[in-house]
Amino acid sequence: MSAKNKCIYVGVDVGASRTKVAVLDSNKVLIGHSIRKSGTDFNQTADICLSSALDMAGISQDDIARTISTGYGRKNVSFSDGTKTEIGCHARGAYHYFPMAMTVLDIGGQDNKIIKLDDKGRRLNFKMNRKCAAGTGAFLEEMSSRLDIPIEDMDSLARKSREIVELGSFCTVFSATEVLEKIRHGKKVPDIVKGLFLSVIKRVLEMDIMSDKVVMTGGVVAHNPFLVQMVRDISGKDVRTPEFPQLTGAVGAALFAMDE
Repeated sequence: MSAKNKCIYVGVDVGASRTKVAVLDSNKVLIGHSIRKSGTDFNQTADICLSSALDMAGISQDDIARTISTGYGRKNVSFSDGTKTEIGCHARGAYHYFPMAMTVLDIGGQDNKIIKLDDKGRRLNFKMNRKCAAGTGAFLEEMSSRLDIPIEDMDSLARKSREIVELGSFCTVFSATEVLEKIRHGKKVPDIVKGLFLSVIKRVLEMDIMSDKVVMTGGVVAHNPFLVQMVRDISGKDVRTPEFPQLTGAVGAALFAMDE
């Protein structure tokens, strides 16, 4: 394919926990994607994700017009043509799916982001939580280990809860001790897990005031969709999520690649 006919755009979101690749065609349609643990070699992981995403799309690397990388390891992607901030890419990706004024609530493996956009998709402000694992995927992974249950089972367990067990501490270390105490006192695991979900939600909602319309993204949301329903119930807001919440930043990066 000649350079002028190349019409495939790639976004790479290298997070501290997971690396995501999104492949868009010229109509902004997601035609390929891949997600895997970032590991210790970000460039190698990005290469593997790209290969998998291109295989899904049925195209080769020669078909790519431009690639933009974002996220924690955005500068460690050898095939990238440029970089963009993760705040910008998450905002762009969320607005692509929901073109409206909104609060983007991204819950990732290592940090949380709150991004406010106007009805034109322009960023008004943002906040991030980087200093503590509480309220992130790392918090839930640690708690699943303490409860000796697979992390992928937490969503279904929370849905079975009939009497939520609220936890008093946001701190991961103190929460782990509190969870063990709850078990010792005979509390049921589904009720504890729902309490853990509530802790995540409280931690995130205290970061900033939500606007009337909220879009939730990130790996924690992708694997625990019950969180979306809980946020909807607790906040009373119109809460939505893209089909692939974890790919939002990568899709935004691919859209920036298309612009350029």
